[in-house]
Amino acid sequence: MRRAEVLKRVIGILTEAQEIRRAAEAGEDDDGPAAERVVTNLLNEMLPSISVPADSSPEQVARLVAEALGPALQTMVAGFSLAFTSLAIVHDDGQTDVSAIEVLQRLALEVEAGFFDEGA
Repeated sequence: MRRAEVLKRVIGILTEAQEIRRAAEAGEDDDGPAAERVVTNLLNEMLPSISVPADSSPEQVARLVAEALGPALQTMVAGFSLAFTSLAIVHDDGQTDVSAIEVLQRLALEVEAGFFDEGA
C-alpha cells in the first residue's frame, strides 16, 4: 500500500475518533459498534495479509510475520506521527480558531495533492 493511502486511512481513523468523542461529549448515541468497525476496517486495510506455510518452524513464522508487518507498521507509525505533529503545531501556535477536524481535513488535502507520497 502506498504511503499516501496509509496516511488517508490514519486520518480517517483520527477523524472517526474525533467524531466518537464529539458524540459522547454531546450525549448522543455514537453508534459505538459501527464506529468501531470503521476503525477496525481502516486498520485492517493497512496491514498486509501473511501467508505462512504449514510446515514452518516458529522461527520461520516469526521471521515471515516481522518481514510482512515491519514496513506496514513503520508507515502507520509515521502516519500517526505526522497527524499528531500537525495537530500539535496548531495547538502550540495557539490557533484556537482551528478545530482538530479542520487540521485533519487540511492534512488530507495535502496528502491528496501528493505532498507526502514517496512511494510504497
